[in-house]
Parts: sequence; structure tokens; C-alpha cells
Amino acid sequence: MRTSLRAALLPTTLLAAPAAAAPTLDAVMGPVLTQPADAAAIARRCDSWMAAIAARQAALEAETGPATTVRTLQAYDDIANLIASAAGEFGMLREVMADDARRSAAAACEVRAANAQTRLTLSRKAYDRLKAIAPPADPATALYLSRTLGTFERAGVALPEADRARAQALQDRIAEVGTAFEKAIADGRKTVLADPAELAGLPADFLAAHPPGPDGKVVISTDYPDLFPVLAYATSESLRRRLFEANVTRAWPENDARLRDLLNLRDQFARLLGRKDHASLTLEDKMLDTPGKVETLLGQMAEAARPASDRDYARKLAVYQLDHPGAQAFLPWDNAWLTNLVQKRDFAYDRQEARQYFAYDQVRDGILALTADLFGVTIRPWKTSVWNPQVEAYEMLDRSGPRAGKVIGRFYFDSHPRPGKYNHANMINLRQGVAGKAIPVGVLVMNLPAGGHATGLMEHGDVTTFLHEFGHMLHHLFGGQTARWAGQSGVATEWDFVEAPSQMLEEWVYDYDTLARFAKNAKGEAIPRALVEKMNRARYFDQGMADMRQLALSNISLRYHQGPAPADLGARMRELDAQYNPLPAPAFSQFQDSFGHLNGYSAIYYTYRWSKVIADDLFTRFAKEGLRNPATARDYRRKVLEPGGARPAAALVADFLGRPISLDAYRAEMTKDR
Repeated sequence: MRTSLRAALLPTTLLAAPAAAAPTLDAVMGPVLTQPADAAAIARRCDSWMAAIAARQAALEAETGPATTVRTLQAYDDIANLIASAAGEFGMLREVMADDARRSAAAACEVRAANAQTRLTLSRKAYDRLKAIAPPADPATALYLSRTLGTFERAGVALPEADRARAQALQDRIAEVGTAFEKAIADGRKTVLADPAELAGLPADFLAAHPPGPDGKVVISTDYPDLFPVLAYATSESLRRRLFEANVTRAWPENDARLRDLLNLRDQFARLLGRKDHASLTLEDKMLDTPGKVETLLGQMAEAARPASDRDYARKLAVYQLDHPGAQAFLPWDNAWLTNLVQKRDFAYDRQEARQYFAYDQVRDGILALTADLFGVTIRPWKTSVWNPQVEAYEMLDRSGPRAGKVIGRFYFDSHPRPGKYNHANMINLRQGVAGKAIPVGVLVMNLPAGGHATGLMEHGDVTTFLHEFGHMLHHLFGGQTARWAGQSGVATEWDFVEAPSQMLEEWVYDYDTLARFAKNAKGEAIPRALVEKMNRARYFDQGMADMRQLALSNISLRYHQGPAPADLGARMRELDAQYNPLPAPAFSQFQDSFGHLNGYSAIYYTYRWSKVIADDLFTRFAKEGLRNPATARDYRRKVLEPGGARPAAALVADFLGRPISLDAYRAEMTKDR
């Protein structure tokens, strides 16, 4: 999630304004801008939004009399809510609009929202008012106030006035460069030309969706629905290599300058605040709150994953040697192809055989039905405006309890690739839920194959991605039901916890009872149990190499942010990658320029690995009590998802499991590939 991580909504009753003369939040937000006519419409919307934020901040700064949670903290929460909702709305527009003019206008407003956040957290007057609030008796409110004051302090509010101005300028520039970095990745989509013969090995639906052009050539893009099948199935090593190289050189060299600026600006800001480096600063409010703790985690996980990785590599090399006698290594663009061959040879599992059961519409409906069954909700279409005919909208209603029959959340799926669209997958918070006042709204922006069985079959990995991102959505929606404060709503926990619920939900895509309900081929036949059993036998193969690759990305993310930018970003990336990755990046790789998480996650990509540890641990209770046990699922909803950020994440896990977080489940999983 990018958080990581925009749609049309008219909230039910939003928060009251802090002053009678000010417009309500409902009036300021209104429906999300889903269909802006042009860039000027986006700019006008942005001007209106920023003016409302500035007016409320001025009112907070001018406040007199006793500072209280009802008055002062509520005023701050309203401002923060407006800023977060603006960042979500304009970030969504930047990701999904059809033309560059509107995407650029949205990106500019996204920067303005970030600037507004910096101005708020550098306001000494606002900080002093919040600091004057007496310690709240309510534990959730006390935690919120404490975390809010910490946010101000890490922004530099305690600096002298001249240094605060410098901090504002640095943060403004960081937001501008970061947004430009991400936009260049979306704009950096590449294509290669292939002879039809080079597509040998690819499935029939892929071939049907990629007919030769007038020149007899087939255009293959770096979009995921093209990239992943080619790397996994194309027998042409030349095609695999060309597409791999195109993918790892996206946005290069133009993004090198932006990334260098981003790293240097962050380093300067951290040093201005008296911190050793950006990594040290950004980790202060995480579950793992120092670089040393992250380094220890990476070492512990590598110790568990490396033996499995070595076994994975040996299996693949043995298959590679059948056509390359005497070879001592294979290359990165061979990896997915060899994985597929080993799964067929050693586990009798054919991914192409499985693909026929995963048409997009059926997968979508299956995920929604799983959610309804597990968590006691009803999901139905939501009639509202959308920005593209392919976008789908839904609303969720509770089936029991005090909210039975009421809409408790709304969401959009923008699931298929388009030129210029964000080319990864994320969940974006559009509106924060507040108990009794505002309904949470979000959007999944993904890049999955469009169409049915003839041209739009999904990989099983695509199903995993879909369910992962929807896990973020569920956290956002359920976490918006009980929150008193917008700043504690939904995915508002420590950042290095946010991937845990999503990663745990991935387990359900290997459950036969779940898959049999929606995984059907063109004849309507359900996926055979025997095939799912083969899938499960093969699932642990390659997870060692995959985790070592993720640890390499975590290493790059952390080390890049422990000082100024290196002189050669690509060379440093390849060096850091090789410390963990059993398939180090080749000399031509400039992956750092399309590694979008370096903006949103900065030094904390390790979040995915720490969250994996937590996810494996959380799942132990479902494994014991049943994946489709509604009592366990409702308990999970109540104890882990609904609290949002009202309690520390470690306390949520302990409440659900009855014990602290342990690496034991992760270590055990790394031994299951034999």
C-alpha cells in the first residue's frame, strides 16, 4: 500500500466546524472530484480546498482560553482530516486521469497538500495550544495527542524561527521532487517489439490480446499484464531479456536527478533537526524505531530465508543446466521462467493450467463474497460517478450489531492498465471514517488484465495482489467505524504495521473451499481440488529467493537514507542489492529510478518484511481455528482492524493472539519448501 494507501462521495454527516462562521467539513469536501473537465477545474478545486485549510489553521492559532480536546484537538483533527483527504483526492487524480494536463494539475495540488501539512506541523502557535491540553483520561485520545505532538516535534516546530523557515522550504521541495519522481515512473512506460514466433509458450488469451500490427510485429509493454506472463512463459530468452531490461530502465536517466535531490534534501532536513540521518528520523515513531533494530530484523530474516533461497536456486539451476550443460548460474530474466518449469517438473503444478480459472470478474466477485462471509457484511454496487467506464464502485453495509443495515464504507476498483496511469497497485484513502459522523471511502488502483476468459485471464499471483490490496481497504473501512478522531481512523497505526493485515489475507488464495466458490473456467467448471493441492505443494518453492529479494529492497531503501546521495545511484543500488539478492541486479539495471516506494516509504521498505512476520503470526490463530471460521474473523475484525490507530499495533496483535509478536511462524514457514 502506498501508502502507502480518491473517489466520488458525499459523506453522511461530517465533523462540525470549530467555529460557527466556518463552513462544515462536509461543505468543504463535498463529493470527490471524479470527473474534472480540465486542469483548470482541478486547480480551482485545489484553491478552494487550500483556502479552507488555511482559514482553519488561522483559527486554531488565534484560539484563546483553555485548550481542550473538545475544542483544540478537534480543531486540529479537522484540519489534518482536510489535508489527508485533499492528498488522497488529488493523489488519486494524478494516478488515474487520462491526460497529462490533468495528471500534472493534480500532482501540483498534491504538493500543495503536503506543503499545508508542513505549515501546520511547523506552526508554533498550533503546537503550543495542543501542548497546553491537560492529559486526557481517554487512553485513545491520550495516545492521539502524544503522537500528534511528536509529529510536530519531528517536523521541526522547536527550531528557531529562521530554521523553521528552512525546514518548511526543505519539506516543500521534498514534496515537489517526490511527486515528480512518481509521475515520471508512470510516464516511463516502455514497449518492445517482438516477432510473433518469439511469443511461443505464452497462453492463448495473451496471444489473442496481442495481435501483430501492420508491420508484422507485436507490441509488448512493461505493464504488469504483459511483463509477468512474458517473463514466466516466453521460451524466447531474447524477448525475456529485452523486456526485463526495458522494465529495469524505466524513468532512467531522468529520475536519477530527482532521486539524488530527494535523498539529499531528506538528509539535510534530518541534520537540521539534529538527527544523524533521515533513516534515524523517520523511524522514531515506528514499531522498530531505530536503524539498528531494522538491521537486526533483516539479519534475522535472512538467516531464516537464506537456506530456503539456496534450495530454490539449486532447483532452478538444475533445470537450467538441462539446456545449458555446465552452467554455474542463470540470469535474472530467466528466473520467473525457471520457476514455472520447476513447479511443473517437481510439483506437477502448471500455472497456465491454473490461469484458466481466474477471469477478473469472477475473482472480483469471489473476493467480495469472501469478505461478506467472513466479516458479516453485505456489499452491493454503488451508483455514483466514476472517471473511467472500467471503474467499479461499491458500498458495504453491516449485517448485525448497532450498525446493521447501515452503509459503513464505500470503495472503488480501478483495476486495469491505461497509458499514463499509475502502474503498480495501491489503496488510497479518500475520506476518513469517524464514528457517527463520516463514512470511510477508498479506491484500489491496480493493473490487472481486463476482459473475460478469452483475453483477460489472471495469474494466481494477480489474485494474491488483488486480495492484498483489498486487505488494506478492509482495514480502512472497518477501522473507520469506531474512531473518535479522523487521525486514528483506518490505516492509522504505526506505518510498519500497515502491511500485516493485507499480507495475512493472502493466505486465503490457497484455500480450496475459498477458491472453489469463484475460480471457474470458461465452461463453468470449478477449479479441481487436485490442482489446488498441487498449488499448495508448490507454493513454498521460491519463497526463499523471493524473500531475499525483498530483503535486498529493504536494504536499498534503508541504506540510501543513511547519508547524502551516493555519487552513482545505480552502482550503489546494485551493490546493496547484491548483499541479499541471490540474483543481483545486472550492470544495466537502473531500477532505483522506477522504485516508487523510495518516495512514499523512503527508508522503511522493510515494513513489508516486518509486516510479513506479523502476518504469519496472526494467521496462526486462523490456521488453528479455521480459515472460514466466522467467529475468529469477527474477533480479528473487532480486535485488529476496527481499532485503527487507537492503540499501539503491538497491543492489537497481543489482544488477538494472547501473546506478543514472535518470529517463530515466519521461521517455520521458511522450512516448508522441502
